[in-house]
Amino acid sequence: AQGGGVGGGWRSGALRAAKSAGKRGSGEAGQCFLFEDCLPARLQALGLKNVERVLTHTNHTVMLSLSRRILRIHRGYAFAPDDVLRAVVRFLNPRVPRAVRRGAEREFLAFPVQAYSPLPERSVRRERARPGDVTLLHRLETVHRELNLRYFGGALCEIPIRLSSRMRSRLGELAVDLKAGRPNEIAISRRHIARHPWAEVEHTMLHEMVHQWQAEMGLRVDHGPTFRRKAREVGVPLPPCWDGPHVDHLAL
Repeated sequence: AQGGGVGGGWRSGALRAAKSAGKRGSGEAGQCFLFEDCLPARLQALGLKNVERVLTHTNHTVMLSLSRRILRIHRGYAFAPDDVLRAVVRFLNPRVPRAVRRGAEREFLAFPVQAYSPLPERSVRRERARPGDVTLLHRLETVHRELNLRYFGGALCEIPIRLSSRMRSRLGELAVDLKAGRPNEIAISRRHIARHPWAEVEHTMLHEMVHQWQAEMGLRVDHGPTFRRKAREVGVPLPPCWDGPHVDHLAL
């Protein structure tokens, strides 16, 4: 498919880049048996600095993140051409102006990683229900309904709400169907509910509802200017600076 489908120019560009990366290296670094093997060397050759390890994943939730000098990046980017990887390097460079980083973000997110590293077909595992879940979920559904009326004029659709014990650092997330562009569910962390006041749980719900609004309006689900404007409008607390190298794609 023209413009980024399987078998298009991106794959041949990635193949040429992988071969050249292998030629530049030596020993193990020069033997790229898989596209994924060449990704760290390609990123370094394109200017990536201050990163000790590059790990790949296929979860389609976070396209890339940088923490403690460890870069985690979606495996599909191993098939990306150099222009896309240069955009990744620009985005990760804290010295690059914000406007340039935003442009770089749009560029690398446009690359169809799902086409090169699709999720395996499998049934979605659900956590076992716990005592009190029915009451808690009913309370969260009531919060969603009340916030929808108060801040969105009741325009948002009703959406399934799920409790998650797997979230360690995240408080909540919106799952979005990438193909259809529609929101699937909101998940709230059990740990968050257990450790923080209920008012903070309501703020988390409102945060995820802003993402739901983005999805239902056909906008990109992210923390960019559109999110920040809507968040301020409805009163979602925002950190003083939200421009770190972390890109969420909450998807199913």
